[in-house]
Amino acid sequence: MSKLTIGDVVPDFEAPATSDLNFKLSDYKGKSNLVIYFYPKDSTPGCTTEGKDFSALHDQFKSLDTEIFGVSKDSMKRHDNFKTKQAFPFDLISDIDSDVCEQFGVWQLKKTFGKEYMGIVRSTFLIDKDGVLRQVWDNIRVKNHVNDVLEAVKAL
Repeated sequence: MSKLTIGDVVPDFEAPATSDLNFKLSDYKGKSNLVIYFYPKDSTPGCTTEGKDFSALHDQFKSLDTEIFGVSKDSMKRHDNFKTKQAFPFDLISDIDSDVCEQFGVWQLKKTFGKEYMGIVRSTFLIDKDGVLRQVWDNIRVKNHVNDVLEAVKAL
């Protein structure tokens, strides 16, 4: 599948999520904007900070009819533990088979200390109530990122 670009209608997908939720993108059409952020691994420093940053501004996102979902390849058990330990007010989607990551183009070849491997490139996607991709942040740095996302939601 080709990479999604701004202005595309995001194809529907379904995946398990915390809170015994079966996330389905089309369930939010006409109801909520969506912030879907992809991160490498539960309970790591950068991913924990990013989740806490989204948590801190969660009420502001909600007041703008925007739901937040985090996505990684971690199991539901790891997601449940991570969400509970960090008291995240939003749900985490499990993408063990990389289907969602591949749909969004974030499952990529990475390189660390000369070693190449496949992994999730930290990225965030803003989808409006009509299911249209409005903004993409690729290969982001955690610091101040959530504030940038909130400003983009306000601009919708």
